[in-house]
Amino acid sequence: MERLEDRIRRLIVETLNLEDITAEEIDEDEALFGDGLGLDSIDALEIGIEIQKTFGVKIDSKDENLASYFASVRELARFVSRQQTQERAE
Repeated sequence: MERLEDRIRRLIVETLNLEDITAEEIDEDEALFGDGLGLDSIDALEIGIEIQKTFGVKIDSKDENLASYFASVRELARFVSRQQTQERAE
């Protein structure tokens, strides 16, 4: 079974149509924004929409921790995993 981090890396590359980098080249702890991968707020919106559709989780735009969830692939994977666990419990 494919790891969640690998699925998220592939989702980022496919959603944003990145041509200069492959999913395997994105380090799990690399910053997705700023000096890291260099993504911007529009990219975050596109990724967020695709994360919700692909993994069936809800992203609350008013969540004060939202930026930290999108800090890296590893943090996104943790967020998705927590959300899926919470939604199963409800």
